[in-house]
Amino acid sequence: MNSAVPVIQAKNLRKSFNGFEAVKGIAFSIARGECFGFLGPNGAGKTSTMRMIYCFSPVSAGKLEVMGMDVMRAARKIKAKLGVVSQEDNLDPDLTVLQNLVLYATYFDVPTSEARRRAEELLTFLSLQEKRHQKIDKLSGGMKRRLMIARALINSPEVLILDEPTTGLDPQARHLIWDKLRALKAGGVTMVLTTHYMEEAHRLCDRLVIMDHGKILTEGEPGALVEKYVGREVLEIRASHGILQTLKNSIDTEAGHAARETELVGDTLYVLIREPDGTLLEKVPEIQKFDFHLRPASLEDVFLKLAGRELRD
Repeated sequence: MNSAVPVIQAKNLRKSFNGFEAVKGIAFSIARGECFGFLGPNGAGKTSTMRMIYCFSPVSAGKLEVMGMDVMRAARKIKAKLGVVSQEDNLDPDLTVLQNLVLYATYFDVPTSEARRRAEELLTFLSLQEKRHQKIDKLSGGMKRRLMIARALINSPEVLILDEPTTGLDPQARHLIWDKLRALKAGGVTMVLTTHYMEEAHRLCDRLVIMDHGKILTEGEPGALVEKYVGREVLEIRASHGILQTLKNSIDTEAGHAARETELVGDTLYVLIREPDGTLLEKVPEIQKFDFHLRPASLEDVFLKLAGRELRD
């Protein structure tokens, strides 16, 4: 396939369930060899989008092509070239680690000898070689996630679908999986990722979209989105709500405030800063009387600014 042709492309993509429109006419394209992320709060439509990409759920309207094939006409051919790591642990508990991989390979008509060779290579790649004869219930959460990635790679897929691949894992396991995913990307594997970890998205994704209420709010490179929507730094100031409201008014009316935005949430005032370090603290010295923390702006700040801070079920 021509590297200039998108591996995945959607136009006016829609998904409805019993009259509820979960995905509302979105458009995106994913290039060969990149890691593309879908971010959004619960109910944003990202999982519905992912399920249409890997042909688990039919398209309600619009156009969706994967590797140049229409998902509604060539689902079987598309699935043969995909690797899918779902949120749920759906490994076979009655089989060993190695048996899980070899059996799964048969679904793609991989000969047994070749399946065992690939399985051994993947177990080594994902640091599971010493667990090859263990039953699934003897594995830690991190080992199970790595095994699910190994299983998704057993058919040598062109595209790897990762639905929250490190949810619930400790930092060590998460970093190990990040290292392995970066190695896969360096090897030319295209990856499509959903995650609630903003650091994960920033570390892995070349580009991403933030979705909410079935629509795409923004798209771009993680660093560029941070610069566009937030700026250089975020100042967090903590005090009682009444005091912070007065301080917010001072910051909002201070000369040159166009370089900043403020948001008061409970006992914390957030100030998004685009100007050089220290300028705000010099112009509004009363800030230093409070408990404050100046930190680099992050993708999480972008997410909260666009999708809001309210809790979603």
